[in-house]
Amino acid sequence: MENKKPYLSVIVPVYNEADNITPLLSELIPIVSEFEYEIIFVDDGSKDSTVETVKKQTQKNEAIKLISFQRNFGHQMALTAGYQEAKGDIIITIDADLQDPPDLIPEMINKWKEGFEIVYARRGKREEGIFKTTTAKVFYRLINTLSSTPIPDEVGDFRLLDRKVVEMLNLMPERSRFLRGLVAWGGFKEGYVLFTRKKRVSGTTHYPLSRMISFALDGIVSFSTKPLRIASYIGFFSSIVGFAGIVYAISLRFFFPHQYWVTGWTALFVAVMFFGGIQLITIGIIGEYIGKIYKEVQARPNYLVKEKVNIN
Repeated sequence: MENKKPYLSVIVPVYNEADNITPLLSELIPIVSEFEYEIIFVDDGSKDSTVETVKKQTQKNEAIKLISFQRNFGHQMALTAGYQEAKGDIIITIDADLQDPPDLIPEMINKWKEGFEIVYARRGKREEGIFKTTTAKVFYRLINTLSSTPIPDEVGDFRLLDRKVVEMLNLMPERSRFLRGLVAWGGFKEGYVLFTRKKRVSGTTHYPLSRMISFALDGIVSFSTKPLRIASYIGFFSSIVGFAGIVYAISLRFFFPHQYWVTGWTALFVAVMFFGGIQLITIGIIGEYIGKIYKEVQARPNYLVKEKVNIN
């Protein structure tokens, strides 16, 4: 039993990646073929020919499988669906754009054999633009500053998980799923392998700045109440400032009635903008948490499956 090769599940979330399917499989299959394996493509409501391209591959190889969503539910839900269906002793998630190199998989498996239950592929270098690199650094710094669960920096969703970690994830009922945080939350033994993140083979990134900000907010709100505490501090500070302003105004009225009682619009404008801004910030923070509660109370399915291929 010690020398038995593990069953390997590879989960590939795809969204409009038709041009990347064949190049990915040409690199991936020779690597995983030395194991008993399955490759699960999870189509997140693609509008191009991604589903048709994957189906052609499933006809050639029964180990290639497809889960197709009814519509776009997001990258995290695609990964969630893959974890639910994966049968492997070890489960690897990788994107289809070949920015994450499949030839790193044997090294990740060797780390797993050493006893690591989570193996992250950490980005040592990035063959990407300055903007993308900078925003990624800001993302990890922000989320680790505010989140109560430390999340490894310079890692994405290219990782290896032991079966027990996936079973833990599958038991978690929340609908706002920030998987990088959920994986780290379990406290399993973590290992790393370094690699250089390449440019996309084709297509454009599905994580522009606006989506990165939304992703960061999801992670922070899902794993920390620090923003609520910060909102309380801001409210307390603004109350002190407001009280000081009241004392100042009353003092002017009684002790300097002729020189200072007639005030200009500047002070009024600044006061209104300051306190209005504070209120909007705190209401926005509270709203983020209320929105999460709303989604959980609705208890809708995380995703809707349109069809499955080669999956019993």
